[in-house]
Amino acid sequence: MNQRRLRFALFGNTYQTEKSASIRQVLTCLSRHDAEVFIDAEYHQFLKNSRYSDISGARVFAGDDFDADFVISMGGDGTFLKAASRVGRKNIPILGVNMGRLGFLADVSPDDIEQCLDAICHDDYAVESRALIQVDTDGEPIEGVNCALNDVAILKRDTASMISIRTSINGQYLHTYQADGLIVSTPTGSTAYSLSNGGPIIVPGTKVFSLTAVAPHSLNVRPIVLADSSVIELEVESRSHNFLVAIDGRSEKCKEGTRLTLRRAPYDIQVVKRSGQRYFNTLREKMMWGADKR
Repeated sequence: MNQRRLRFALFGNTYQTEKSASIRQVLTCLSRHDAEVFIDAEYHQFLKNSRYSDISGARVFAGDDFDADFVISMGGDGTFLKAASRVGRKNIPILGVNMGRLGFLADVSPDDIEQCLDAICHDDYAVESRALIQVDTDGEPIEGVNCALNDVAILKRDTASMISIRTSINGQYLHTYQADGLIVSTPTGSTAYSLSNGGPIIVPGTKVFSLTAVAPHSLNVRPIVLADSSVIELEVESRSHNFLVAIDGRSEKCKEGTRLTLRRAPYDIQVVKRSGQRYFNTLREKMMWGADKR
């Protein structure tokens, strides 16, 4: 058993009350293990407004002013991605508790929370390291976090015409995509936006990125998989003279002519997995493979 008190930092969904329904369970379990609990200020205020009365023993933090042995994300994969952006370079393992549909990142169900936390407090867990994509520009810098755990999407704005995305890999010209956008995905993000546009499913730990066009003008354009040591350079032309860069779904407007450079970030995100958990089991459930009993 651990000799020192473990510290847990909690993030959560602040939009849907039912997605914090298991917070009492989590806090009770952590209290039983004499753990120190820190709650993100925005989430703490949400819990107070929702009349969760048993959060008085927790300390509150704002921004990235926290340190912990583990982070717990209460919500779905979107909440997990936001928590990951706040963890950044801290190298703190993140546990995702899913309060909605089964997720790939937030994959601990409410029924399994206590068992999972008990196992963590008894040092019985695994940690997977997940690569991120870093985005740099030659113009105005990206506001906020410039690294994506899931994907970076270059997209047209609103009802604008398709955009042209001149793409080079390690200094070699690849293709100019005429499309509504281009998704650069990590293995972690391969089952998200990329998959919905026909991209490949990539098993976590595979050291690659994928490029998938969004509604390409040419039907001959197909996804391509690259080593994650590659440097991807993108130049965008648009009739509206600007375009969007979405980093894990958080969009920013960029001016036409801005050169984007994408590469593997210098740090990874650590994801807590239960001992014995199997990725392909989650994949089958999420994709509903074998659900058709005909």
